[in-house]
Amino acid sequence: MIYEFPDLSAPLRQGDIFVGLPRVDFSLDRVIVANEGGECVAKWAEIAQQNDPVSIIVSVRPVAAIVATQDCDAVRSHDITLCEIRRFLDVERKANEKTSAKGWKDILTQHARINQKWFYLPPDTKVGFIEKMAVDFMVTLRVPRMELEGLRNLRRGRLNPIADEHFRERISEFFRRYPYDEWYPLDQQEMKAYTNEYPDTKPFPWQEVERMGDHVEQ
Repeated sequence: MIYEFPDLSAPLRQGDIFVGLPRVDFSLDRVIVANEGGECVAKWAEIAQQNDPVSIIVSVRPVAAIVATQDCDAVRSHDITLCEIRRFLDVERKANEKTSAKGWKDILTQHARINQKWFYLPPDTKVGFIEKMAVDFMVTLRVPRMELEGLRNLRRGRLNPIADEHFRERISEFFRRYPYDEWYPLDQQEMKAYTNEYPDTKPFPWQEVERMGDHVEQ
């Protein structure tokens, strides 16, 4: 498909796909602190006020991830940033297991241009994907570069030049995107059609006035 399989000796690059990297999960309201007396539970706000470092117990689980750090930094920076790879059905709410071939075509082409929060990865058993996957730009991991170099046996492949160029553009779009409510310029009829599809949408004040039929005299 869209993957390449570099030699174990090949240096790290943006677009490298790893499996089994640690994702750390813990609650800021319930931090398990380990000390000489045993364990205790505290809030992170309390710990943050202390000057001395503390040891905490956290939950860690292995996940697949893709290198997001640019090539020039991937060979010299202290840390490497990766984005987690998850099941496409868990990332994109418009997709489900019953989606037709035409529906998938629309999602993976048209919707992919609109939704900047993910990057599609097709199945490939050689890279370890038995179903449609997606890079979730919202979830990042940071690992020491030198230690990741020592785990190149966990690298399952990398994006080919066409996919890598697309990935590089998509991730840059995600981090420079301007957040806005897309419905702000809609008129009365357009807003009605929009809220029919997205009922939780909150109109802007000028749209509320227009929907009520009020008129402002010039």
